[in-house]
Amino acid sequence: MGSFLRSELAFFAAAATALVLYTVGAHWEDHLANPLIMIGLFIWIFGVMIWASFAAVHHADSLAELLGEPYGTLILTFSVTCIEVSVVSAVMLSGPVDPTVPRDTMLAVMMLVLNGMVGICLLIGGLRYGEQDFNLQGARSFHAVLLTLATITLILPRFTTSTSDPSLTSKQALLFSAATIALYAAFLSIQTVRHRGFFMEPDLTGTPAAPQHGKHPEGLPTRSLPYHAAMLVLLLVAVVLLAEKLGTLVEGLIAVLDAPHALGGVLIALLVLAPEGLAAFRAAASNHLQRAVNICLGSALATISLTVPAVVGVGLFSGTHLVFGLDGTEMVLLILTLILSTMTFGGPRTNMLQGITHLVVLFVYFVLIFDP
Repeated sequence: MGSFLRSELAFFAAAATALVLYTVGAHWEDHLANPLIMIGLFIWIFGVMIWASFAAVHHADSLAELLGEPYGTLILTFSVTCIEVSVVSAVMLSGPVDPTVPRDTMLAVMMLVLNGMVGICLLIGGLRYGEQDFNLQGARSFHAVLLTLATITLILPRFTTSTSDPSLTSKQALLFSAATIALYAAFLSIQTVRHRGFFMEPDLTGTPAAPQHGKHPEGLPTRSLPYHAAMLVLLLVAVVLLAEKLGTLVEGLIAVLDAPHALGGVLIALLVLAPEGLAAFRAAASNHLQRAVNICLGSALATISLTVPAVVGVGLFSGTHLVFGLDGTEMVLLILTLILSTMTFGGPRTNMLQGITHLVVLFVYFVLIFDP
């Protein structure tokens, strides 16, 4: 009961914060030149959004238990991606536009998910259980689509010749977005219908185990399906409303602190991935690596599949020029991450050494943000 009450309080806190900011927004935005006010507002809004995001994940987890895998993980992934797209769009539409914000955010998500979340999950699981099993066919399916979409959206634009910079023409952007959506739709049909067993927890014999229902993944009882669905939608709406204000603050903080532009993408990624990461860590700690794999690889895949078409639409609507192609150093890190992830999930078991290797790559990524 206490957890449900906390999630409802999170919604009221987010809704009240949004009401205050939209009511007196014209007044507080006039004071953003003051660094202390800007930092204080950022901490306040960021904290409320994190609280609301964790509450949303709580209800997504409950829906996951009620519906079973992989539907539950898909709800969690779509929820988090919805928050990410709303924050990125808000940053794009607030003040002077940085054309690399969507690219930096997608790269940050890929680094934090495929190196940070995966690395911590494998390290936790390796320390507690030595080795952990997962469904190899599901991991291969994830990587086949992930490698294709990451190359098309983040690497290929660096080498196209129709534009003078690493961007896409309007025709290319629309066609690539359509191809991205079509491929992701095909993947979802495989994940939820035709080969659903690829993404379910294998039992000791290597076959997918049937999900158990009736309890929350954290051991808490679930309520009704309509209740959790309604609370999830309400919390996401509140977070999306706050995203516009956070977007203004992120751009302002980057300018005031004279910080690297890529840091904005990292802040957005940390916001949207924090609750999802916690869910993955708990799954790994409970020896449910398949759920952790579904969350991590599904999050990375959804980020590219859904963010690219969304920001392309926002960019065309607002006349914003967007740069998708990565620079040389970033491209090397992305390629290394994709190869490493493919090798990590290329066998039926994982161990802590693989987790440590992923975390080292994440450390290098953070170093290069501040000292390129």
